Amino acid sequence: MVAGDAARAVPAGTIRYWAAAKAAAGVAEEPYHAATLADALAAARQRHADRGEFARVLGSSSFLVDGAPVGGRDHESVQLVAGGTVEVLPPFAGG
Repeated sequence: MVAGDAARAVPAGTIRYWAAAKAAAGVAEEPYHAATLADALAAARQRHADRGEFARVLGSSSFLVDGAPVGGRDHESVQLVAGGTVEVLPPFAGG
């Protein structure tokens, strides 16, 4: 890999789905290949476009990136790293 290729490398990591997000995705986890949280979520929406509830659940979920809450930050500004983890946390009843 040459220096220019390293700058264009897209990080790979894991998206983990919890509770209703897991049910809507039909999987507990899957890989991401994305530079930002927005890119990872857009790719996940495309992968699960045939699962009607997925986009709705994703839209109401909170996210942790490498253990840190995303909160109200713009998903485009949340950088992902190689080997990182995105946790998708739908609203939980009673909590």
